[in-house]
Amino acid sequence: MRKVKVRKGMPNVALSKAQFAERFKARFYDPIFAGNEKEIDELLSTAWISYDDNHKSPRTRKAGKGFADPSYDLSVDWYAAHKAIRTAEREHRNQRSPSRILIINGSMRSDQSCPGEMSKSWRLVELARKTVMAKRGFEVDVLDLSRLASEYGRVIHPCKACVSTAMPLCHWPCSCYPNHALGQVNDWMNEIYPMWVKAHGIMIVTPVNWYQAPAGLKAMIDRLVCADGGNPDPTSTHGKNAQAAKALELKGWPYPRHLAGRLFSIVVHGDASGAENLRRILTDWLTDMGLIPAGHKALIDRYIGYYRDYATSHDDLDADRDLQEEVRNAARALVNAIMLHRKGRLKQPDVELKDPRPK
Repeated sequence: MRKVKVRKGMPNVALSKAQFAERFKARFYDPIFAGNEKEIDELLSTAWISYDDNHKSPRTRKAGKGFADPSYDLSVDWYAAHKAIRTAEREHRNQRSPSRILIINGSMRSDQSCPGEMSKSWRLVELARKTVMAKRGFEVDVLDLSRLASEYGRVIHPCKACVSTAMPLCHWPCSCYPNHALGQVNDWMNEIYPMWVKAHGIMIVTPVNWYQAPAGLKAMIDRLVCADGGNPDPTSTHGKNAQAAKALELKGWPYPRHLAGRLFSIVVHGDASGAENLRRILTDWLTDMGLIPAGHKALIDRYIGYYRDYATSHDDLDADRDLQEEVRNAARALVNAIMLHRKGRLKQPDVELKDPRPK
């Protein structure tokens, strides 16, 4: 087996105690905290120890049966996320369970934050949700990514690209977070992963922002990389041991596709440009993970108030009854595809073919 080395050489990012204190105290900038300086300094002293000693996962448990190294100290945070995914997988496979669709609002705009007005994406999500709920035997989960910009402590931390070091270093679910030493906590992905796993169908409704996906949607997309080839056993790499992960990959990695076989629908809207490109990007991303498009009418890109004033864009949506019906049809197509798929009647002609390059 070819030997490889782990490349090092990027600048040191460690903070001095003074730098750490400045950033820590910035969280208490509000004058309401005046008078609590003593308590803040006490917390600062403890937080510095956690940071300086790198207490990434301060609470652990033995991995136990079913893992490559049962004696390895697994993060209890990771184990809880792992357990939630296992439960979601059982629900997904249960033929007696209702069919479930996850509808994702990709817009960051909300009347609960600076824009002061709801997004058009949210209105389209509601059209889709009501359409699905009208079908007997279906249930809907709504993932509203606008909460990233409007809700306290709601965050999706950025992907660190462990997969580019070696695929087995990218754990399923992601083990990069929480990182308690760096204050990288409240990671929403540990709740989002089971939502994707449990779903039989995914429907993404999103605007296009400067030819790209909105920031929150892109953050979720990046963090779902572990669903496509990710390692479900962190003990096999002894946590984040890059050398061990490289060796494991070179032995021959199977690239398990943890979300393959689910159906999907996409609605992208814009006001001037970029909608078609984003619809194609999202379609390529999902099909690359082994998800299945629910048909031509399930994948749409449209313009609302093309080159008209932003101030009247909701009025333009009110008037565009055809677009509203197209969104309903995208939801209906997804419903129909799921019903066929769960009955074994939606056959994929390439499903039995072995991929010679699964990456």
